Amino acid sequence: MYYNGIYHEFYQYNPDGSFNPNTSYNIVWGHSVSTDLVNWITLEPAIEPDTPNDIKGCWSGSATIVSGDQPVIIYTGVIDIEKHQVQNIALPKNRSDPYLREWTKAGNNPVIQSGVPGLNSGQFRDPTTGWIGPDGLWRIAVGAQLNGYGAALLYKSEDFLNWTRVDHPLYSSNASIMFECLDFFAVLPGSNNGLDMSSAIPNGAKHVLKMGMNFGEDVYVIGVYDLKRDAFVPDTDDSRLWPRIDYGNFYASKTFFDSKHGRRIIWAWTTETDSSSDDIAKGWAGIYSFPRTIWLDNDGKRLLQWPVEEIESLRRNEINHQELELKKGDLFEIKGIDTLQADIEIDFELTSIDDADPFNPSWLFDTEKHCQEADASVHGGIGPFGLVILASDNMEEHTVVHFRVYKSQKNYMILMCSDLRRSSLTPGLDTPAYGGFFEFDLEKERKISLRTLIDRSAVESFGGGGRVCIMARVYPVSLVDDDHQPHVYAFNNGSATVRVPHLRAWSMRRAQVS
Repeated sequence: MYYNGIYHEFYQYNPDGSFNPNTSYNIVWGHSVSTDLVNWITLEPAIEPDTPNDIKGCWSGSATIVSGDQPVIIYTGVIDIEKHQVQNIALPKNRSDPYLREWTKAGNNPVIQSGVPGLNSGQFRDPTTGWIGPDGLWRIAVGAQLNGYGAALLYKSEDFLNWTRVDHPLYSSNASIMFECLDFFAVLPGSNNGLDMSSAIPNGAKHVLKMGMNFGEDVYVIGVYDLKRDAFVPDTDDSRLWPRIDYGNFYASKTFFDSKHGRRIIWAWTTETDSSSDDIAKGWAGIYSFPRTIWLDNDGKRLLQWPVEEIESLRRNEINHQELELKKGDLFEIKGIDTLQADIEIDFELTSIDDADPFNPSWLFDTEKHCQEADASVHGGIGPFGLVILASDNMEEHTVVHFRVYKSQKNYMILMCSDLRRSSLTPGLDTPAYGGFFEFDLEKERKISLRTLIDRSAVESFGGGGRVCIMARVYPVSLVDDDHQPHVYAFNNGSATVRVPHLRAWSMRRAQVS
């Protein structure tokens, strides 16, 4: 949340050690603060499991600014070894403390208990940020398993302390057995301004329901919030076509309204994909993605994301290339930057769109499989083209972020892949080939953009202006070899020549985290 000039980031933290918090009962709310979303100060935990209402862990939740100046946290408490879950509230002990270091739990906790017919009390968690309905009452949604299906249960309150369940969910679906890590927010088509859910929502706005499904995929659905029914109505109920927030290692994402800049910001947890012993050796298990601005595309069908502009304050030593031409088989090395900590922006301009291969709609249902089969070594009509990053001298280790262009019946479909299968010689790592499709009007716009941020083991890529985003974790041997900087290349392996009108790259300074 943003409050009185300070950004507050609360996160699931395991004080017992650098291993997955899901394996421990002693989960607390870690707390860090910043004035710029880049440099952070770590504080003492905000909430710890010390009451019967959370004695087995203080799990995820949200923060809401109530009445303009009262921050309130609502979170899930685990009450027993069977992991039965309730919802609790905490308030800042001293609002005059700019860092809000200490929090006090409400005397009437738990403010929400299960007690709902058909509700699995062990799958009942992650309350959302609050919003105000047309009746002036606060609302939140809580992720749940209801009668064996995923549900966003809806609750109302006058004072944010005493809650009553609405007799129907905000939304439910058989697409998953459980919805967790919910988020619900309003967006305006074509506007990158954020909307404050505690204020009146303008006409023409759409709503987004984001759900964690299958315990690892953050998907979202765009629709309408029906005020009369107090229910969310999605534009499509076909869950197979619900897009993901990010097609890589990116889960439990959360947005908040940044009143300082009038934008909505999202970020998420990205897990380690090496071994538990590696986590203990390096001292952490799990990091956050870069914070991103998130908004709705002009057509109202897809969310767009882009790193917050403050990240650019870390840039140094810019290199710039213009009017490059990449023919089939070409590799162009990007030199002069720290390839372990870099920010690369590149535009690919298509010289012809007649060579695009035909699109098969079945690829939408297993994009990762298609990225494996149509990898960067497989020649296509248009593509693959993109970046080879963190490459060793002999290319035994490398990660590829690339595009392919396909012609569908109505338009062009762009496949974006982040292929980690040769990212490291270390055995036993999780190295998938991530991928996602986005629709693109190549008749109007021949340039496809790619931005990739490299922060050692974190590789975060944004394709087509943020239409597809892929967060990846890689562990090449070069990360621990101070004598050899890995290489970065722009490449094309398609039949059609691709031009690069602009390529800009920067080394990135380390942020200050204390």
